[in-house]
Amino acid sequence: MSGENAISIAHQVFQGQDLTKVASHTIHYGHIVDPQTKQTLDEVMVSVMRTPKTFTREDIVEINCHGGIVPTNKILQLLLAHGARMAEPGEFTKRAFLNGRIDLTQAESVMDLIRAKTDRSMQVALNQLDGNLQHLIHHLRQDISDVLVQVEVNIDYPEYDEDEVTAKLLMEKALEVKTRIQQLLATAQQGKILRDGLATAIIGRPNVGKSSLLNYLLQEDKAIVTDVAGTTRDVLEEYVNVQGVPLKLIDTAGIHETDDKVEKIGVERSKKALAGADLIILVLDASEPLTIEDKELLEMTSKQKRIIILNKSDLPQQIKPEQLVASDVIEDPIVASVKDNQGIAAVEQEIKTLFFGGIENRQQDVLVSNNRQIGLLEQAETALDSVVAGLNNNMPIDLVQIDMTTCWEKLGEITGENAPDQLITQLFSQFCLGK
Repeated sequence: MSGENAISIAHQVFQGQDLTKVASHTIHYGHIVDPQTKQTLDEVMVSVMRTPKTFTREDIVEINCHGGIVPTNKILQLLLAHGARMAEPGEFTKRAFLNGRIDLTQAESVMDLIRAKTDRSMQVALNQLDGNLQHLIHHLRQDISDVLVQVEVNIDYPEYDEDEVTAKLLMEKALEVKTRIQQLLATAQQGKILRDGLATAIIGRPNVGKSSLLNYLLQEDKAIVTDVAGTTRDVLEEYVNVQGVPLKLIDTAGIHETDDKVEKIGVERSKKALAGADLIILVLDASEPLTIEDKELLEMTSKQKRIIILNKSDLPQQIKPEQLVASDVIEDPIVASVKDNQGIAAVEQEIKTLFFGGIENRQQDVLVSNNRQIGLLEQAETALDSVVAGLNNNMPIDLVQIDMTTCWEKLGEITGENAPDQLITQLFSQFCLGK
């Protein structure tokens, strides 16, 4: 519980020490007892933390019971009956933001931490929770603020200023801040992949080993594997951690010509998944000659990031890697046998190299990881482009100053210093629980 009445409500139902008189950040043994019926609900440990040194900067009480649905629900109902209410989605974090303990980037990082799919995505969330992005944005806004103050003084007292000096100052600062924003935006792809996962479509003709590859990567039998072509008739989606890269694996129905109505629907869904994928894993059956359908898939995916696997290397080979290279395929195909678990490590390493080359040396960097932050950074960059264009076109300084102020405001929306109430409400409503 968090709020000014948290301790008094807990005190009403706790049998043990007087919680209204205990020191902050202490834990106390006792029982939760219904004051009306005198029924003991559970044996508990109650933690008391007083404002301001708490997550929400309000009084907080935590009740540790034995768990289980019945005692937990009974204690919850008792607290609600004595004046508490259920927290809204993200309300604890929202209170921490409203009370000035964290900014919006840190609040979003709490949600990212809860949803983290790999150790690396957890580390990115922790970096933001520590305030790394907040500090960077704060410094950018301070630099812009300093130059705006100087420009304002020069506008108010033109007798002490030369327009050329003010224009030069604005130009230098605009270009400097733009460079730093571009450096942040350059991390956006990696940040979004770590946060949301890399949409990866496994495609190929029927019975080339797509489902077997999915099962291997998942380390469990999620997809049905048989020798019968067309077993997979729908799109299967699963998350998996491949060397720190979260993949949203999409096992598709084999793409081929068919008269079967159900298979046709599966093939169409496969093509749709193909179009929306960040990465294509194209599986070819190397024990059979290259077919027209194989060539069509190679052509269809030629403009996308992809990994080509020559599967079934345990059988006599009908397709050699040099054949594909000679057919205008840029990538070196990976020879593998999913059945014998051979060559799969090379596939995992290639995924890591394609999207996260050198990231091990950058784990402490700030990575921009969500669309809201990316969009505002792009708007700030656009405002700076207008500043530069205005100065190059000899526009009046007071007009150029408006675009510089817009950049300052957009950066403020990232941290919440300039965020409208509607945005705050919408952001915290995305939390899946009260925390």
